[in-house]
Order: sequence, then C-alpha cells, then structure tokens
Amino acid sequence: MIEARYIVETPLNPEKVAAIMAGEQSCGTFTRVEGETDALRERAGAKVLSVRNMGGCPPSLHSAWLARKGHRGASNRAEVVIGFPEANVGANLATLAATVAGNLFDLGEVTGLRLEDMRLPDAYRRRFPLPSHGVAGTRAVTGVAHGPLIGSIIKPNVGLSAQEIGDLAARLCASGLDFIKDDEIAANPDHAPIDARIRAVMAAVRAHRDRTGKHVMVAFNITDETDAMRRHADLIEAEGGSCAMVSLNWCGFSAVETLRRHTGLAIHGHRNGYGAFSRHPALGIGFGAYQVLWRLAGVDHMHVHGLGGKFAQEDAEVIASARACLTPLAKADDRVMPAFSSGQWAGTVPQTHAAAGSDLLFMAGGGIMAHPGGPAAGVASIRDAWDAVLRGETLDAAPSAPLAAALDFFG
Repeated sequence: MIEARYIVETPLNPEKVAAIMAGEQSCGTFTRVEGETDALRERAGAKVLSVRNMGGCPPSLHSAWLARKGHRGASNRAEVVIGFPEANVGANLATLAATVAGNLFDLGEVTGLRLEDMRLPDAYRRRFPLPSHGVAGTRAVTGVAHGPLIGSIIKPNVGLSAQEIGDLAARLCASGLDFIKDDEIAANPDHAPIDARIRAVMAAVRAHRDRTGKHVMVAFNITDETDAMRRHADLIEAEGGSCAMVSLNWCGFSAVETLRRHTGLAIHGHRNGYGAFSRHPALGIGFGAYQVLWRLAGVDHMHVHGLGGKFAQEDAEVIASARACLTPLAKADDRVMPAFSSGQWAGTVPQTHAAAGSDLLFMAGGGIMAHPGGPAAGVASIRDAWDAVLRGETLDAAPSAPLAAALDFFG
C-alpha cells in the first residue's frame, strides 16, 4: 500500500469524508456503477487506514456544494491516512501524484484539504530511479568529504553578459566555493544565452581545477521545454560540468524524469513557486509529500529555504524539510542533499548546524557577494563560522577578521 496522510476540514463526519476520498481516488465515484463488484472494490479500492479527530475550526475555504446542502457552520479538522493499492498506479509518477492529490482538493465536502506526507513500500520505491549523485555522489564530485558544501548564487540575478558571468565565476571559484548556481530566473536570457554562458563559466571552472585540483560544481539553470533541457545538459557534460538546475514546478514530473534518464549530471531541484502549493495551512501539499514525489523523479538536491531567512516559512518547517531530504525512502541510500538558501550568511550557521547537521549545501548570495571585504572574505566568514560550530565554539569567541566583519555588517 502507498500511504498518504492528509489534514482535512469538513463540517460533515470526518470518517464519512475519508471514505469519499478513498473512493474518489480509486475505483469509486459518487454512485455505484456497473461492473463495480465487491471483488473489484476489495482488490482496487483505496482503504481508510485511520482517522484522528483534531477538533472544530472555522471553515478555511468556501464550498458551493456545502452551501447548496445547507452546511454553513463550523468545520471539523481531522488527520486522515489512506492506503492506495500500488497496482492501481504502477511505476507512473504523474499518475501517483494524480492519485494522492488530484481531484481531492476540489471535493465539495471539504473546506480545506492538505496532503502532508507519504510512505512507500521499499519495493515500490525501487521501481523509480535512485538519485545519480545524492549526498555521497555530490561529495565525491566536489571533493568535500566532511562538513557542509559552501555555495553561492550568481548575482546580480540577470543583466550580466555571458562573459561577465564567466569572469564572476572565476572570482567565486578562487574565493574557495564548492558550489555555484544560477538564479531561478536566469535560464536563457537574450543578454546571456545559455550556450555561451555554459562555455564561459566552464572555462573558468576548468582553469581553476587545472590550478588547484578542485572541481567546483556549477548548477546551470537549464529550465526549458524537454528537448532544450536535454541539449543544454549535453553541452554541460561536454564542457566538463557536473550539475544542472531545474525549476521543478514549471517543468513538471515528466520533463524531469526524461532529463534524469538522459543525463548523468546531478539534478539540482529548485522549488520556486512552492509557496503556491503550501503556504496556506489548510490547502495544498506539505513538503513531506512534495519531496517524496520529486525524489522519485530522480533529483539529487532539494531546496528547503533557510533558517532565519527572508521567506515566510517558520524555521520548524525548514528543519523538518531538511530532515525529510536526509531520511531514506528505501533501504538503499537514496538521500538527497538539502539546499539551504534565502538570506543566509555566517550568522545563520549555528542554528543550521544545530537543526540539520552538516550533510547539506549552505548557499549565500548576499551573505557572500555583499560582504564588505568582497566575495572571498564572504566565503571565508562562512567557512570560519562552520569551523567554529563544528569545534563547539560560539561565533564571537575570537572570530577571524572576515567573520568579525560579517557579524558587524550583517548582524
């Protein structure tokens, strides 16, 4: 059974609504139909595994169906777990998403519905690809055996030419970074076509590797239609690159699955737009379920935002998201690297380590590029902060000059 856990709001009996959900997303509809035998229902019907009442609440959303039925009062909130037969879905990611989510969000009986988490049988998870790199492979490519990977984002987001981006990448490599990525809105702009940008940046990466032996992983934003993404991935590989970034929500499962089959590059999964799915507590898809679906598509890194950052998520949600990425879905090592970003700098290192350890990608844009000593000092400030917390020290215990400057400037 594929288990899906929901938070449901309804003015009706939650057990009855849970049964409607199970029927709607398996062999049932609003009435029994010809051919729907008891044997078929037993074989193919989804099953309500548990319903836990959580108390009354005001309705979060309007339902015309409920209004027509005269239900205008308070709702009840309940946690519902439903089991779906694997045979109904097969190894089909888009249909899995349509099964555990799909029309459920539109059910007239509910005033709120949120898919929170999923659990997969080990044999079913193995019908989908394991990450080609994940945590261990990303460490192997970058040569970072222990501690976090330190990364940055090309800034300004857009406007630089391909050669200017290449020159900036050379400076960032020299500053001591492990990882560089494009911004999510910088994919194939007219002023910096992606083919020219890949060539310019990889020339800098190769020159740095030839000097130092260090390969800096660059996540080139190849977000596009599927054939274009495959062409761009081929160019990255031909130029000696190791990673491609994809805006997951806008490319979709099928495109990312096709890309995974096509290339051996690490796939850096950017979740921009995820707030539209998750920000309302009574509607959408929680990160627990979201990351399961994308891990089945074959991504190697997943964005989780950052602690004390600039976005709306509570720190507890960021922490839970990172831990979900680092929790195996199968008995094999299918962990993916959580990518912390958004308003990160040396001062957010202690809480990040306390919450998620160091199997992570710690990215700072402004926290590196805006450091008063320049990008190299920005990288040094973050490395010094991580060194301090890994030694069990506070950041203000005799900080280095770059770290002291960061604490003064950003703090």
